[in-house]
Amino acid sequence: MNRELIVSIIQADLVWENPTENRNRFEAKLNEIAATDIIVLPEMFTTGFSMSPANLAERMDGETIQWMKQIAVEKNCLIIGSLIIHENGNYYNRLIVAFPDGFHKYYDKKHLFTLADEHVYYAAGTKQVIIEYKGWKLFPLVCYDLRFPVWARNTFNYDVLIYIASWPKQRINAWDTLLKARAIENMAFTIGVNRVGVDANGFEYCGHSAVFDALGNEIIKTRPYSEDVKSISLEKDKLKQVREKLQFLNDRDQFVIT
Repeated sequence: MNRELIVSIIQADLVWENPTENRNRFEAKLNEIAATDIIVLPEMFTTGFSMSPANLAERMDGETIQWMKQIAVEKNCLIIGSLIIHENGNYYNRLIVAFPDGFHKYYDKKHLFTLADEHVYYAAGTKQVIIEYKGWKLFPLVCYDLRFPVWARNTFNYDVLIYIASWPKQRINAWDTLLKARAIENMAFTIGVNRVGVDANGFEYCGHSAVFDALGNEIIKTRPYSEDVKSISLEKDKLKQVREKLQFLNDRDQFVIT
């Protein structure tokens, strides 16, 4: 078990609907990262938040997932990001977790962003996924999931909550506030990775990627409006100490999601 977990986050501008160029750009940014345990990329990191899945979707054996697996092996770490996947007649905004042993897991975004008609083009996921790695339990979610605290409730005794996003500037206050709230209510390290830049629909993204501790203290943040790469070491003992001292999770409501 690793008592410390090094997490690296990449806040990037995305080239609209151009997977090849985006992968190339991320490779350059990945070269800035030394030894790490986890690398986290934004939502739909190969295309931007596009509602054109028929033109952009990949298969599970496609180029981007093979690329992610290769990076995971080369960097000897997990790499996390979402992309458009076509499977069984449906399109998914699918978060992929590539492991350094060539294995992978995935989570399909549960809460689709109806304001942008995401629910029209994509199928919603139905299952939460816990990633166990080096003695840590990670719970990855995608963007709009952040607004729904029941889906994120720490009933799995996870250690790290991860959100990847394309969260626009005009609602960035909600992003900042809810990331902090999710950390506090779940007593977990909480990571939020958002993009920057302007997409083809004219929406601007200002980043505000950050990591919070289990008490909601911001322990690292990126430069707003700028591409940025940050790494931080999370300490398991500090998480355990604060949980044992305060024991707030012992009093959480018990429920089953149906």
